[in-house]
Amino acid sequence: MNFLRPSRLLALLLALCAIGSAQAERLRDLAEFAGVRSNALVGYGLVVGLDGSGDQTMQAPFTGQSLTNMLSQLGITVPPGTNMQLRNVAAVMVTADLQAFARPGQHLDVVVSSVGNARSLRGGTLLMTPLKGVDGETYALAQGNLLVGGAGAQSGGSSVQINQQAGGRISRGAIVERAVPLQLQNDLGLLELQLKQPDFGMAQRMVTAINYAFGRTVASAQDGGLILLDAPRDPNGRVNFMARLESLDILPGEVAPKVIINSRSGAVVLNGTVRLQNAAVAHGNLSVVIDNQPKVSQPAPFSGGETVVVPDSQITVEQQGTGLRMVAPSANLLEVVKALNALGATPQDLMSILEALKAAGALRAELEII
Repeated sequence: MNFLRPSRLLALLLALCAIGSAQAERLRDLAEFAGVRSNALVGYGLVVGLDGSGDQTMQAPFTGQSLTNMLSQLGITVPPGTNMQLRNVAAVMVTADLQAFARPGQHLDVVVSSVGNARSLRGGTLLMTPLKGVDGETYALAQGNLLVGGAGAQSGGSSVQINQQAGGRISRGAIVERAVPLQLQNDLGLLELQLKQPDFGMAQRMVTAINYAFGRTVASAQDGGLILLDAPRDPNGRVNFMARLESLDILPGEVAPKVIINSRSGAVVLNGTVRLQNAAVAHGNLSVVIDNQPKVSQPAPFSGGETVVVPDSQITVEQQGTGLRMVAPSANLLEVVKALNALGATPQDLMSILEALKAAGALRAELEII
């Protein structure tokens, strides 16, 4: 009988403790198979049945042209030069996502958006609209009644509107007419597994977990974002292989420290691995106030002078600040937040402070501005 040495037994126990303390993630949440993707579809159509809230022909002439072309296809001839006042018709763009493995006859949800000056699409019906892919081929046909979440009313020059009314959705409003060819295996007959967040450590852990689960070498890392898999050739065996892969538990690695700054809204988000080193920060706000008080200058009687208005400007410069403060080293996110809040900075000021801390080397995190 073979017994483990004390050193190896200790290492095994430490590894099991680490596995128990870390929360594993499913492989389907960390990676996806190459070729399994959706395709964007787009089409141009007309929405009819509006209650006088459609496009105005003078500002949107393409709406009348589209209706004339559609009527000619239905055998109705519109006399040239006819001025059609189409208040119940609106030109729209229709978009949809053709999911992977979609087959002819299946239904898709579509989004309908006005491209003219229609006030509202509420109560309208989308006429049959071909939805095309990037190759120009028609993959689905859309038609149906719109569901618009907004509402509004106007009278006597006053109006009230709730949410946006120039767009809506049609649940199961498109029927798939053509399937997209799906190529799962590459030229060498191998499956390709793409990591959603490329990382060499994660790729190595995935390869180890996959090979251990199957008891043989079926996975090999091409780089930090791609893993090649030796999958069965028959379709049923390949599906079983892929389903078993997606259910594997993968131990997550250490999350890279990152600070996300939204320059438009002023939002600042830090993850739990952000660290701060010793730093001194001086923060203050400079405000300049200009107060202009006009005064009337009245000349003496019979002096021949004129009454004039003389501006009296007073300029005040105020600076409010917290002075020089020390930022102590922080080991967790809560301490980082407390240290930054102690500076008394607003979110806009916080962005400048974080950029300065990053430049000084005191912020141990990647700074990303979106």
